[in-house]
Amino acid sequence: MARGLGKGLDALISGSIEDIHSEAIAEVSPDECRPNPYQPRKSFDAEAIDELKQSIEEYGIIQPLVVRKSIKGYEIIVGERRFRAAKAAKLKKIPVIIKEMTDERMMELALLENLQREDLTPIEEAHAYANLLQELKLTQEDLSKRLGKSRSHIANTVRLLSLPDPVIDSISEGQLSMGHGRALLGLNLKENIEPLAQKIIEEKLNVRQVERLISQLNEAAEQHNEKKAAPKKDIFLLERESVLRERLGTSVSIQRGKRKGKIEIEFYNDDDLDRIIEVLEKK
Repeated sequence: MARGLGKGLDALISGSIEDIHSEAIAEVSPDECRPNPYQPRKSFDAEAIDELKQSIEEYGIIQPLVVRKSIKGYEIIVGERRFRAAKAAKLKKIPVIIKEMTDERMMELALLENLQREDLTPIEEAHAYANLLQELKLTQEDLSKRLGKSRSHIANTVRLLSLPDPVIDSISEGQLSMGHGRALLGLNLKENIEPLAQKIIEEKLNVRQVERLISQLNEAAEQHNEKKAAPKKDIFLLERESVLRERLGTSVSIQRGKRKGKIEIEFYNDDDLDRIIEVLEKK
């Protein structure tokens, strides 16, 4: 049996479930209908469609589709799964409610229908958010309020689209989760994202393991960069530092610039500072 629209989606279309059932239901040929051009879902589970087809053959379509009139026939606003199953069942007519709807509203409702059913992959969801933000000229905060999703969820989901294409494909195919993708975005050396993603798949690492591994990799990279960036001091400066360390009994660093230099002398508390000053005064 086809599932209902859901309270949030229903409210966007006409205010209440009762309103939808009170509207006139027409019957049209499936051949007159075409899928929502703004449908974010790119693939439909064949087994689920077949199960729905069998249900339709036995009970008919319980929940009418919601469509809008187009130049040639009708465009489906809500109910593409039922439409596909009805065509597979070779129905001659399907029940529809005809609504007037702008392109922007079509995009929004298509996304919301799938979100309520949790039908989208993380990448399909990310593309849908990105399209709405761009086409409707919304901020993430605006979109958050309209869809009932947190702003951080929308931001983190859209960020997945900045991953390399092979990694995006792996998330779409279910080899990597959204959590894996978010963790990979935290890797400082972006050229290592793809090899690490492959390691995650091969070794079946969970998100917590990946987060720990990325933390270790980032720390190692930072230490390497620090060592690489540190200029080598000449022998004279190293020897002067050694002499001062012995005389003052503390760590000393001498830095030479192009026009001037500086000496850093480390102390641990006020007493230690007084001790160092006394040593300097005696010398």
